[in-house]
Amino acid sequence: MTKKINNIVVVGGGTAGWLSATILAAKLDIKTNQHIKITLVESPTIPTIGVGEGTVPTMRETLKLIGISETDFIQHCDVTFKQAINFINWRVSPIDSAAHYYFHPFTYPKSAGADLSTDWCNSQMSYSFVDTVSVQGLLCQQNKAPKKITTPEYQGAVDYAYHLNATKFAALLHRHGVDKLGINYLQADVVNVTVASDGAINALVFEDKSTLEADFFIDCSGFSAVLLNQALNVGFIDKSDVLFVDKAIAVQVPYASSNQTIPSYTLATAQKYGWIWDIGLTERRGVGYVYSSKYTSDEAALSCLKDYLGGDLSELNFRTIEMKVGYREKFWHKNCVAFGLSAGFVEPLEATALLLIEASAKLLADLFPYTEQQLLASEKQFNETVRYSWDRVIDFIKLHYYLSDRDDTEFWTDNQKFEALPLSLQDKLNRWQHRAPSIHDFPSRYEVFGLDNYQYILFGMDFKSQLPTMSVNKDSQHTLNRLQEYNFLEFEKLNAALPSHRVLIDKIKQYGLSKL
Repeated sequence: MTKKINNIVVVGGGTAGWLSATILAAKLDIKTNQHIKITLVESPTIPTIGVGEGTVPTMRETLKLIGISETDFIQHCDVTFKQAINFINWRVSPIDSAAHYYFHPFTYPKSAGADLSTDWCNSQMSYSFVDTVSVQGLLCQQNKAPKKITTPEYQGAVDYAYHLNATKFAALLHRHGVDKLGINYLQADVVNVTVASDGAINALVFEDKSTLEADFFIDCSGFSAVLLNQALNVGFIDKSDVLFVDKAIAVQVPYASSNQTIPSYTLATAQKYGWIWDIGLTERRGVGYVYSSKYTSDEAALSCLKDYLGGDLSELNFRTIEMKVGYREKFWHKNCVAFGLSAGFVEPLEATALLLIEASAKLLADLFPYTEQQLLASEKQFNETVRYSWDRVIDFIKLHYYLSDRDDTEFWTDNQKFEALPLSLQDKLNRWQHRAPSIHDFPSRYEVFGLDNYQYILFGMDFKSQLPTMSVNKDSQHTLNRLQEYNFLEFEKLNAALPSHRVLIDKIKQYGLSKL
């Protein structure tokens, strides 16, 4: 008889540990299948980084999956809605007095059957791409919420995600995971890991010399990767030659007044040596400067962030975070899988940290090896899929830098060198020089970012394919004009119907949302 895998241990708490554990508990339904046991071991002495405050729309499906109500989530985690990312100064503005900006919204373009990429490259539109094909950029500029107080939980007039307090989110997941999903909780410091003769992990050893054996282990111990790296010696693939930023200075900024406007989008403002994120939660802003230590000093980076913030900063606590850019050679080895920082790190430009945890945990549940006989096949498939996802994320993040025409520092000019791009991104851009992007460029169901996401970034950064004369569609201008007219009428309707972002958040905190 092949040994069954029933006992799962997650090492590390924080958002990565608790999100992974709750997804696995829900998908494996351990409350019903009581032979499967999940235990989360969290150190009482090691703090979590707790900076990731942005999500993408998949978080809504994840929260529904694990059974957390949207009202509870918003009320307990300082949550605000996120409809887009606003990229500011990533290009040189043609107008000296104005910043260049564009939105990457979450609502997919309304195509009306049109080939938007080809039509846009053929067009002479006076409106931006996002305002031609979507209402969401305009709604963001009007500080509108994505739904009304009467809209049921997890539904909206437009697509949306969240900004959240990572520490409070982990605490909510902790309570829900233990009370509702049947996860066991143990607070202890892991001081050693015993490995069996076949190379698999056998047990954890704690500070008091006690041990905890399990059949399967999930490493959420952060950059140190106590299990996958230290115990199993799985190496790390450095990607700092592609993505240059390797440090961040983060700070929490209180609002000047209780009725201050809260943007329903992330601000990502380019600087000389990186970019600054600015996220509005219910009681404060989360702000941070992501930069490259190769091109600037910590002191200069701090000065840049302080200039951005302005005002009296004497009471603020600035925290410097080292970032190791890249991912593990394998995400799953023997009977151990890594999630979160243990698996790797890519800068937070498109809020991929929680997205990759969500996707990887769901994939693990789908491929879960209920017996040791299934381990090797599941490991192979998981590693191939997750490696593909990480590489595509890196491609997409790098694209933002490459398309810039900033030349004020070597940081930007080095980012624009074609030969330094991943080959997969080079291949796409070579195709798109003379053929507009199409769905055929994204063949895998495991694409993290698809055609629509690329269209928003490419055309927001004023990229246009040089199409041959024979490919010009005479109806392109008319098609886009009709789309723009339709979206403007839709915007007027929603702008009149939707409340402001802060008004909706305040009402949800007081009354809650309608249940599904």
